[in-house]
Amino acid sequence: MTIRNMTKITLMAGVAAITMNGTLGAQETPYEEVKGIWAELPDGRNWGSTSTVYYGGDGTIWAAERCGANSNCLDTPDIDPVMQIAKDGTILKTFGKGMMVWPHGIHVDPDGNVWIADGRGDEERGIGHQVLKFSPDGELLMSLGTAGKAGNGNNMFDQPCDVLVAPNGDIFVADGHSPGGNNRVVKYNSDGEYIMEFGGAGAEFGEFYEPHSLAMDSGGRLFVADRYNDRVQIFDQEGKFLMTWRQFGRPSGVYIDHNDILYVADSESNSGGTRNPGFDRGIRIGSAITGWVTAFIRDPDKGTAFSRAEGVTADEDGNIYGAEVEEQNMRKYVARGTLPRRR
Repeated sequence: MTIRNMTKITLMAGVAAITMNGTLGAQETPYEEVKGIWAELPDGRNWGSTSTVYYGGDGTIWAAERCGANSNCLDTPDIDPVMQIAKDGTILKTFGKGMMVWPHGIHVDPDGNVWIADGRGDEERGIGHQVLKFSPDGELLMSLGTAGKAGNGNNMFDQPCDVLVAPNGDIFVADGHSPGGNNRVVKYNSDGEYIMEFGGAGAEFGEFYEPHSLAMDSGGRLFVADRYNDRVQIFDQEGKFLMTWRQFGRPSGVYIDHNDILYVADSESNSGGTRNPGFDRGIRIGSAITGWVTAFIRDPDKGTAFSRAEGVTADEDGNIYGAEVEEQNMRKYVARGTLPRRR
């Protein structure tokens, strides 16, 4: 299918969806929530705010939480913020204590390495405002950015939001966790050498107001959650703008599985002010190829700002995982009718 024909299809999908009063034409969810605390943290710890979760491709889930709160992880130096979780909720391993300030984005590359975007910095202690690459056992393999210092140079970030590694090893960083931030995507090669950047602050095609999350489809197109602009923008890997989709709501998290199913976590729509009024919050599921929204996990809480999932991923069985900042939790959703019923 050509890009021109794909664009026609996706525009029609968007028009049809936007007429549906924020439900985006999706059927009510074919998923149900696993009740209670799905993953129990070690040593009686409580979940802190967690904006990020990623399927590891090996039957396990990777997540990072903010050390029992939503503040500087360096103030709780005995807590590992990064964890690997089995699909039944068992914590398999943890690492990262004392190495990051405010974990925000996570990515698992094809070799199983775990990448963290540390979305804040502590200049006095020289940690943060970086993207960190770890082995699956927690060995630090690479750092991008200048430790503890915010900036907009080729090797400096200001509150990086997310990171993604393309199949060829190129590294993309979504940089800027505020509308007044860097508002760019920065590209590096596999050795961490700067290649280019694109974006800039604004609401025109190709511009951003808080590029909050990244995903890539099987065709190599880069999806950017342009949160304050209430849209997902799609680019090629050279930064050329291709199209924009608004039918997935106000995106905080984006994830695309191997079947080109797109999952978008909308934690902010209709939560006050100009935050995408008329749209309900929740997780929207659809096609990364056509743009059609096919399912919607509605947020049951219509009163709390930034409720439910901000980060989202899915495993090969179709189970969905939502990472929550405001409610400080990690939820799992399964196909309706598959949960065991109490007698």
